[in-house]
Amino acid sequence: MANFSKSNVPQFSVDVYQNEYLPEGGREVNAIATVTSTGGGTVGAAVSAPHLYSAGQTPDAAVAIMVDCSGSMDYPPTKMRGARDATAAAIDAVRDGVHFAVIGGTHVAKEVYPGNGRLAVADATTREQAKQALRKLSAGGGTAIGTWLRLADRLLASADVSIRHGIVLTDGRNEHESPEDLRASLDACAGRFTCDARGVGTDWEVKEVTGIASALLGTADIVADPSGLAADFTQMMEAAMGKEVADVSLRVWTPLGAEIKFVKQVAPTVEELTDRRTEAGPRAGDYPTGSWGDESRDYHVCVEVPNAELGQEMLAARVSLIVPQPDGSAQTLSQGLVRAVWTDDMAASTSINPQVAHYTGQAELAQVIQQGLDARKSGDMDGATAKLGRAVQLASASGNEDTAKLLSKVVDVVDAVAGTVRLKARVAEADEMTLETRSTKTVRVKK
Repeated sequence: MANFSKSNVPQFSVDVYQNEYLPEGGREVNAIATVTSTGGGTVGAAVSAPHLYSAGQTPDAAVAIMVDCSGSMDYPPTKMRGARDATAAAIDAVRDGVHFAVIGGTHVAKEVYPGNGRLAVADATTREQAKQALRKLSAGGGTAIGTWLRLADRLLASADVSIRHGIVLTDGRNEHESPEDLRASLDACAGRFTCDARGVGTDWEVKEVTGIASALLGTADIVADPSGLAADFTQMMEAAMGKEVADVSLRVWTPLGAEIKFVKQVAPTVEELTDRRTEAGPRAGDYPTGSWGDESRDYHVCVEVPNAELGQEMLAARVSLIVPQPDGSAQTLSQGLVRAVWTDDMAASTSINPQVAHYTGQAELAQVIQQGLDARKSGDMDGATAKLGRAVQLASASGNEDTAKLLSKVVDVVDAVAGTVRLKARVAEADEMTLETRSTKTVRVKK
């Protein structure tokens, strides 16, 4: 086992933002926990060696690239060509020493490289061999993404590594297996590897692709033009190569009588975690966050505490970052405290913390975009106008310029501050799908 100097080890910190003051009878405590992982400059506990690698050392990682080879990938021909070029670009970004494989996906999953139920170890020779193998990829057959994921799981599990990651590219709907079969595959793979998902063109189902990424704690996006695939795949693989700590969980402990109302990631995207809780001892639960590199994420924790007298204070929750150890124990990387103080000072108890207010708005923004687009598809134009108008208002107020631009391709904005909009008579399918796919992306609080 390699030894790492503390300066090369990622450091984690947890910063809690909240208004701890509650009025008489108040029971709901809201807090934003900002979790930051850095290359060593942040105050926090060092992580044990099995979970990381540092610059210049062999990455402790394995990746599987799943490429849609169904018949629709031939229409237009640039799609299959773009997929081959993108996969080649991703292979070029795989670091020496990383285990990797390429899977061709139709209604069945086939090993494209290296084959024989194994992974290759990246170096100049294997990368070139993999790119040669891509030339044999051709389109034909159906789409059953669950089978691709299960093959990726088997291959990734064969490597003695901590970080396992997949990339899925599809251009169509998952028509050759039932939604239940795909869900069963996602449930089987959850916690075993993380996975990014990309839809190319406009003939795929947004909720399928985003559902895959959500279940496997990865990212989802649209690449409407196949010519953009290579750059996107390169960026995805570089991000995967930057992961250093695997299987990190947010552990939330609450005192007797307190209950978790919800836990959700709110930056860089909105991701509901409440239902993913696994019990971790008395009054504690773990919420999965996947793999970490040099990055920062924000989490909204809402706790209902027992009623208390004015002047009393209590610890409402303890938020910790933990990582499993080989002996079955868990190492705490860092932690933050959520407090509750009861006061009759109205100014103190009615003040809303800026971070909490901001992310409450960002979560609503993601929700109303989805509701507005669903209403539009169902023909409820009044409902769509109201929801998307509210979305424009929230995007404007929070400074979420990227989402505001995407909204402006679906509605004509009359008054952004008031949320007054008109639905566009004609909307490009790619623009509507881009808005839906990226609706959960958030911005941080304006400083």
